[in-house]
Amino acid sequence: MRQLCKGNVAVIKGAVLAGCRAYYGYPITPASEVAEAAALYLPEVGGTFVQAESETAAINMVYGAASAGVRAMSASSGPGLSLMQEGISYLAGSELPCVIVDIMRGGPGLGNIAPEQSDYFAMVKGGGHGNYRNIVVAPASVQEMADLTILAFELADKYRNPAIVLTDGFVGQMMEPLDLEYREIVAPPKPWAVQGTAETRKNMISSIVLEPDELEEHQRRMEAKYIRCQQTEPRCEEHLTEDAELILVGFGIVSRVLRSAVDQARKQGIKAGLFRPITLWPFPSRELAACSARAEKILVVELSNGQMLEDVRLAFNGSKPIEFYGRVGGNVPTVEELMVKIEEHSPASV
Repeated sequence: MRQLCKGNVAVIKGAVLAGCRAYYGYPITPASEVAEAAALYLPEVGGTFVQAESETAAINMVYGAASAGVRAMSASSGPGLSLMQEGISYLAGSELPCVIVDIMRGGPGLGNIAPEQSDYFAMVKGGGHGNYRNIVVAPASVQEMADLTILAFELADKYRNPAIVLTDGFVGQMMEPLDLEYREIVAPPKPWAVQGTAETRKNMISSIVLEPDELEEHQRRMEAKYIRCQQTEPRCEEHLTEDAELILVGFGIVSRVLRSAVDQARKQGIKAGLFRPITLWPFPSRELAACSARAEKILVVELSNGQMLEDVRLAFNGSKPIEFYGRVGGNVPTVEELMVKIEEHSPASV
C-alpha cells in the first residue's frame, strides 16, 4: 500500500510491521511525531504505549519490556538520548535487544531544534560507560525510515543488543511516498527472557557481574558477537563509483544532496561518485576502500564538525587524501555550495 507519510511516522509503521509491541518515550522536537504515531498505532495491534515522566524512565521501561522478550523501542533527540545513555549501557550489558530512534538536532546542550548529525560519536562510539557497541542504521528517506527500523529489530534480536536508528531532523520531518506490505513476523525464540512460566522463573536479567573473571568472560563473549556483526552486517549504497576519481561520502539528508551534486558534476565532466554508509556501525570500511580503489581523493560531508570523518580515515589508513566539509547549526549545504568543493578537490582541477 502506497501512502504519503512523514519520516517520524514511518518509523512506527515499520516497527509495527516488525512486531514491536511496546513503546516508551518522552516527546522532544524534532522527534515528537514518533511518540504521537506510537500512541496511535501500538494500541491498534494490542501493543503498549506509555509516555514516561522522563527519558531516563523511558529507557528503563524499555529494559523491562525487553527482559520479558517483547520487541520494544523508544525515540528521542540529542538531549533525550544523553539522558538514556546509562540505560543503553545497561541494555547492552544485559544483552537485551531493543530499538532506539535518534532524530538528531543541533547541539551541544539545548542547541536548537534544527537538524544536525552531531550525535554520531554518542551513538556510533557508544556514549555510555563500559565496553559495548550499538548497532546503528542511518535512513536517508521516508521509505528507509520504515525499512531500516524493521532491519534494526531483526539485528537487535540476532545479536541481543540495542540497535539505533540514527538520522537527522530533515529525514524525520519530511513527507514522501511510503510503500508498505504486510509481512509475517518471525521473531527468534527467547529462552533467556522472563516470561512468567515455570521454565523462565529462574531467569534474572541483570548486567552486574561481580567476579572479575566472570565479567571478563562476559565481555569476551560480547566482543565475539561484535566481531561477527562487523564481518557480516555492513551495508552501503554506491552511485557512479566505478570510474570515479573523487568519492563523496555522506549519510542521511547529506547523501541526498551529494547525489544531486554528483549528477551535476558528471554533466560538467567531473568523475565524481557517491558512497553512502547505511550502517554506521558496523561501518562499511572494506566496501568504501574497495569502491574507491580508482579514486584519487575522498571528500566527506557532514552536518557536524567531522565525526564520521574519523571512520572514513580509518578505512583508508592514510592511503588516500581525505578532505572534509561540514555545516552545523541546522544549515545544510546546497548543490551549488558542494559544486564549489567538488571543483576545488577534483583531481582534474589540481
